[in-house]
Amino acid sequence: MKRTIAIVFLLYCYTVKGQSYPEVIREKSYKAAISKAEKFIDSLQAKQDIPGISVCVGSKEKILWAEGFGFADLENKTRVGVHSKFRMGSVSKLLTIEAIGLLYQEGKLDLDAPIQKYLPGFPEKKYPITSRQLAGHTAGIRHYRKSDPLSIPKRYKSVDEGLSIFKDDSLLFKPGTAYAYSTFGYSLLSAVAEAASHTDFLSFMRDSIFFRLGMTNTIADYSDSIVPGRVRFYEHSEGKLVNAALVDNSYKWAGGGFLSTPFDLVNMVRGLLNHTLLDEKTVELLFTSQHLDNGEDTHVGIGWRINTDSKGRRIIHHGGLIDGGRTFLLSYPEQGIVVAIAANMSGVNINLKEAETLAGYFLNMQKL
Repeated sequence: MKRTIAIVFLLYCYTVKGQSYPEVIREKSYKAAISKAEKFIDSLQAKQDIPGISVCVGSKEKILWAEGFGFADLENKTRVGVHSKFRMGSVSKLLTIEAIGLLYQEGKLDLDAPIQKYLPGFPEKKYPITSRQLAGHTAGIRHYRKSDPLSIPKRYKSVDEGLSIFKDDSLLFKPGTAYAYSTFGYSLLSAVAEAASHTDFLSFMRDSIFFRLGMTNTIADYSDSIVPGRVRFYEHSEGKLVNAALVDNSYKWAGGGFLSTPFDLVNMVRGLLNHTLLDEKTVELLFTSQHLDNGEDTHVGIGWRINTDSKGRRIIHHGGLIDGGRTFLLSYPEQGIVVAIAANMSGVNINLKEAETLAGYFLNMQKL
């Protein structure tokens, strides 16, 4: 039944794509910025031999620019469109944080309660772990190891089954005393979300987050399903483009397993800035840096990385690296500018610097 619902939802998304939105969006008043941005993306694509790139820039009020570059599928010469679905990698964590924020706002999730309040069956460690620590990577849950059973694609039937990879391992440190990035920490966080919402994680994300934010082209990266609009995934090997290795991301939906579009990502952040789903208090919680027990600033809030640019403006951001994909999401909350970029190749060098460059073209237009 769940698979039938998922397929119907996919077909709905595909239909909405075809009927509701143009394939290129250009706000006339930002023509000069868009021209510079297009040349910049062309340059990045050519220098790194990237098959396809999708970009979107928005303000609090509307989408300013959305465009696809190159190919979603080289073999069939299918062009990238605004609604082509890319692998999000760790930008998936920011989608998960929408759910954590909503559950917190509704009083269903205590960020500072030991996770056993929601997951009594999860093995207790030497020290208690909280959802706030998981979201900010200070819980001591480990990241990947070479010995993890990930090289051969395996379908994990549930979030709980995916926890088996690491749940019996010791913590890296006493929670709150250090920072250590962990995708597995987000797998555990998604199990907390399931328990707090009394709904399986992917269904909760679809119904309570994606649907309500109009993210009609965001879905789990099902390796065994037909997903309309999903790009093909590539990497470089011995100087030529080849297909990226087959992977199954079911062990890490929350931390790296979603497909989406820059268009959807920008609209998600616009929803945060306009308090469409989460209220002002909750959004500020997400955007506020956590601190270690010794007072050190981690520059990470609830999921989001928080810094300032060279001009002292606050920026929030996150990137995602994954087999056959690179994604970067950046926002200037006070200026109301959001930039999202996605590429369908491993090892792409599109980082904070490149996202800031793109944002700069549009920020400069605000001064005119």
